[in-house]
Amino acid sequence: MMILIACWFLRLVEVEGTVIIWSEIMGNRRKPAPPATTLDINCDCKEYVIDYLERAFPTRQMRVFTDDTGTARSLPMVDDTGRPIYNPEAEAARDRLIEQLCAMPAIMSALDALLEHFGPDAVAEVTGRTKRLVTIEGGRQKLESRSVRTSQAEASAFMEGRKRILVFSDAGGTGRSYHASLDAPNQQQRVHLLLEPGWRADRAIQGLGRTHRTHQACAPLFRPVTTDCRGELRFTSTIARRLDSLGALTRGQRQTGGQNLFDPSDNLESEYACAALLTWFDLLHAGKLKSTTFDDFQQRTGLELCDNDGVLKDEMPPIQRWLNRLLALPIDLQNRIFDEFLALVETRISAAREAGTLDVGVETIMVDKATILEDRVLRTDPLSGATSHLLTIEIERRRHPIMLERILRMAKDDPTAAFVRNARSEKVALRTRARSGMGEDGIPVPRIELQRPTRREYVREADLLESAWEPMDRQDFIAAWTREAEEAAATVDTETIRLATGLLLPIWSSLPTDHLSVNRIVDGEGKSWLGRLVFDEHVVALFTKLGLDRAEALPPSDLAKAVLAGRSVEIARPFPATLKRALVNGKARVEIGGAPHGQLDWLKSLGCFTEIIQYRTRIFIPIDQAEAIIARLLGTGEVL
Repeated sequence: MMILIACWFLRLVEVEGTVIIWSEIMGNRRKPAPPATTLDINCDCKEYVIDYLERAFPTRQMRVFTDDTGTARSLPMVDDTGRPIYNPEAEAARDRLIEQLCAMPAIMSALDALLEHFGPDAVAEVTGRTKRLVTIEGGRQKLESRSVRTSQAEASAFMEGRKRILVFSDAGGTGRSYHASLDAPNQQQRVHLLLEPGWRADRAIQGLGRTHRTHQACAPLFRPVTTDCRGELRFTSTIARRLDSLGALTRGQRQTGGQNLFDPSDNLESEYACAALLTWFDLLHAGKLKSTTFDDFQQRTGLELCDNDGVLKDEMPPIQRWLNRLLALPIDLQNRIFDEFLALVETRISAAREAGTLDVGVETIMVDKATILEDRVLRTDPLSGATSHLLTIEIERRRHPIMLERILRMAKDDPTAAFVRNARSEKVALRTRARSGMGEDGIPVPRIELQRPTRREYVREADLLESAWEPMDRQDFIAAWTREAEEAAATVDTETIRLATGLLLPIWSSLPTDHLSVNRIVDGEGKSWLGRLVFDEHVVALFTKLGLDRAEALPPSDLAKAVLAGRSVEIARPFPATLKRALVNGKARVEIGGAPHGQLDWLKSLGCFTEIIQYRTRIFIPIDQAEAIIARLLGTGEVL
């Protein structure tokens, strides 16, 4: 496995440039070096495996019998003197296995493989080990002694650009900085490969923080290293969960712990994953899964899912136990089960994201420029004097499209990739096959991913056949993608948002419930604001819940959006009334409720119209003129 990982590093180095690798490879995992007269050093852990096989390999002869209930059972056999009887075939199989293992060459660790492949002149090692073996000319090995000063010299060589690869461990990451500092000669982008992060979430974040700091030329690219074994997601999931928990325990925000390194679907112990597991059990019991059968799964994992009546138990095994049992299955079976399970998880997460109820902690919105247009005080605490604010912020963001070299590399690595163009909009995209979703009935839903210059889209394969996307030539794709990327890079998007910030706990119940995420706005100058986004249609409702008589002070455009979104707006002038949305003959209208009958002529002069419905005169505002009429309505302080 380590050799494959080392080869993967080689590919990344050739593509990206400056690479930083953080590993938990510690010196105490190696055997002490023999005297300098011989360098025949065995650095593997083979003796532990051999010792385990000698003690735990099943060699006892078993006797099968039937008990009183007719159940077949087995017992270890003994001779007439009471001594255990061993099976000679099992002992021979054990000896052959040990012989083959001892004949196999040692597998290098990732650190030693990197040093041998690139050479010590290209790799800066900052770890805790005091001795290491390096290969010199002629294939001979040399034993080197290392000290604290050696690690300092290695780190300096990397920061000065004399060595392009840096490998540092937990011991080598304390108190050091490896970011693309503006004061360092080496200002290339760091590609930080996270290898063997261990179980300490705080140390993992500490290691990641060594390459991402202030006063840097460019931010690093983090890449957690995993293999194609789906069971490895079990360990990545545990790290993601512990990072989230770390943030919740430190500053009350998960972004502090996870730094948005992991997607919500990476946490296989979340509420979405637990709900997906229950559905997976139901589909398994109903025989709708293709990966395995109900009886085979129970026999392989030892999990009892049914009671004596053949009905699924009310309390199913927890997801931690289920994940651990899967690790004992063959790799191919693991991958098939995980594919079905992850399809259920991603389906739930996608639905929650579209509904706006996905809790992803703190989301950071990076902008180029942020300008506060208005700062309104929503509440002042009577005891502490702390205030709650509603900020109106104008933000400017430049688009960052995917470069052509990267999209072509993605197309080369994926055999299912194809270049497509939309016949209606003339926009282009890279079409690849995405992981299939799965409905509650267990039927897979094939999906297609469309990678656009500035975003990606997921569509069902059946819907794609009826769309306007069609294949195109590679050269035409290159020209069109380059043109779209250049246009996107030159575009600056301007948007006005509202952010509830300050003391939010007393007003939390008044904030909108259909958008639960907490956001941090960070501009190019490093200024940041933390709070909850409040959309235009929620502003009036927020003011009403807080008892603020300032709804009519909002811009008419915001009032019109709020009313058309279904919110009722109370106004105090020019007379107490209610602006609300009404449905008449299946069409939406803006109605003025509670208006005095003496103001009918004046309201008609503003552009309103009346209609008698069930012997009652009702006043409406044309939807296409709602903003202008509301502005005239609130702009007059006198009642005619």
